[in-house]
Amino acid sequence: MAERGRKPKPTVLKKLEGNPGKRELNFFEPQPEKIAPKCPTWLEPEAKKEWKRSSKELETLGILTQVDMAAFAGYCQAYARWKEAEEFITKHGTIVKTPSGYWQQVPQVSIAQSYLKIMNRFCEQFGLTPSSRSRIIADKNSQGDDPMEFLLQKSGGKHV
Repeated sequence: MAERGRKPKPTVLKKLEGNPGKRELNFFEPQPEKIAPKCPTWLEPEAKKEWKRSSKELETLGILTQVDMAAFAGYCQAYARWKEAEEFITKHGTIVKTPSGYWQQVPQVSIAQSYLKIMNRFCEQFGLTPSSRSRIIADKNSQGDDPMEFLLQKSGGKHV
């Protein structure tokens, strides 16, 4: 049975965003160790490059953990296939003339669109879209769990 409503956002993202909804945070959410998993050997070469490029930053933010391997691998693989389709389009164009004389869109256009949608869904889960990134407060000094410490640092240590 499908669940209703929006998918819940991970608590770590809510904390980085400053909990804009001011709803109580789930302190019983599983907290896996914040260490990026190893890159799977079965990923395509371009997916491995994307893994290497993105994983360290996500690990630093505390978003990518050991248990996220499959989801992050899915993002990286979708990225690699999207890039492959886009490179084909750049080289060969978006339409071809069929043997019967009609113009037809090359399959790589819909392939690129499909993988871009898949990538965006994964990006939303990891907080990688421009809109989710604009809501994240990533001051390295404020990454602790104590909201009072964050407020004191933000006000320059002055008591209000």
